[in-house]
Amino acid sequence: MSTTSSTNPDTKPPAPSEPEGPAGAAEAAGHRPARLIHNEATTEIPVHLLFRDDPHPAPVALRSAVVGRRQSTGEQPRTRRPVAARPRPAPSVDPDLTERPARVLPGAAGVAAGACGAAGCAVTSWWAGLVPPLAAEALGLPAYAGAGLGPAQWAAYAAAGALGLFGFGGLARGRTGRAWVLGLFGRYRGTVRRTGLMWVNPLLLRRRVDVRLRHWRSEPMPAADGNGVALRAVTLVVWRVRDTAKATLGVEDHETYLRECVEAALARVPVEPLGTVRSSADVAGETLTRLVAADAAPVGLEVFSVRPVRVEYAPEVAAAMHRRRIAALDAAQRASVLTSVVDSVEDTVTRLTMRGLVELDDYERKMLVKDLTVAFCAGRGDTGS
Repeated sequence: MSTTSSTNPDTKPPAPSEPEGPAGAAEAAGHRPARLIHNEATTEIPVHLLFRDDPHPAPVALRSAVVGRRQSTGEQPRTRRPVAARPRPAPSVDPDLTERPARVLPGAAGVAAGACGAAGCAVTSWWAGLVPPLAAEALGLPAYAGAGLGPAQWAAYAAAGALGLFGFGGLARGRTGRAWVLGLFGRYRGTVRRTGLMWVNPLLLRRRVDVRLRHWRSEPMPAADGNGVALRAVTLVVWRVRDTAKATLGVEDHETYLRECVEAALARVPVEPLGTVRSSADVAGETLTRLVAADAAPVGLEVFSVRPVRVEYAPEVAAAMHRRRIAALDAAQRASVLTSVVDSVEDTVTRLTMRGLVELDDYERKMLVKDLTVAFCAGRGDTGS
C-alpha cells in the first residue's frame, strides 16, 4: 500500500545535491543508486544482488575493501593472518678484524742479538777497567788500566744491555696446535702459528690460543620436547678456532660465547628423550649443529657437530612422565599381543576351513574363535610371567 502526502503547489522541493562517484552517476542517469555492503573479506557486495527488487539494477564498479572494527558497535575485527617473522639479524664483528700472519724472525737472530749484547757488556766492563785481573788473564784480554765509568761507558752499557734484553727477551717457542695473537697498544698486529724457536718482538702483547680440534661436554641445560615438556639435555660439541683474531678480539670469551649459543639453540629446537624415537636424536643434532655453527661462524669458531648425548626429564615432571611412558609401553605391548593373537586365530580357522578338516556353521565358528583366543592369550600370559 502506497501513501501520498499533501504538499503546497507553490513550494518547490529542495534541489538535490550534486551526485558523486558511481552511485551519483547512476542517480543522475535516472536510476536508483546501488548501495554497497562492506564485508570483512576483501570486496564489496551490492545490495541489489541480495534483494532483487529492481528489474534494472545499475552497474556498480566494485573495489577491494577490508572493514575493521565498526565504531560504537562493540564488534571485534576478525583475526588476520599471522605475519611472517622477520629474519633474525646475524651477529657480526669488525670486518677488518681478520687473521693475518705476524712478522717474526728465526730464533737464531734473537740468540745472536742477545749474545752481542752480552759481549758488549763484557767489553764495556773491560774498557772501564772493572774486569778483575784474574778474569782478564783467564779470558786472554790484554792488560788495560781502564778509563773508569764515564758517560761513554754508561751509554755503552745501556746500549749493550738493551740489545741483550731485546734479543733474549723475544725468544719464543711455538708448539703444534697453539697460536699467539699479537697486539701493540690495543691494535692487532698478527697471529703466529709457526712452530719451533723464533723471535717475536718483546714489546708486543701475546695471547695464547688453542687452535686444536676440541670437544666440550656441556652441563645439563634446559630444553623442551615437541609438546613443551621440560627436559634437561647434555650435549657434546666438537669445535675449533678457525680465526684467532675474531675469536680473541671479537668477543670477550669465545668459550663462554659458544656455551651461550648452544643453550640458545636448545631453547629453539625440540629434543626427545633418548630411546623414544630413533631418528629424533639425529634430526635434533643436525638442527642444533646448523644453528650453533651459524651463530659461531662470525666470531671465528668452526662447529662440526652438536649432539645431545643425554636427555632427561626435568625433576619437577620426571615422575609423572615416567609413569606416562610406562603406561604407553604397556599399551603398545598389549596392542602387539592382541594383534598377534587375532592373526593366529584367523590363520588357524582359515587353515581348518580351507583344508576341509571341519565344517563349521556360524555358531561353531564363533565358539572356536572364542576358545582359540582364550587359549592363545592364556599361553602368552604364562610365557610372559
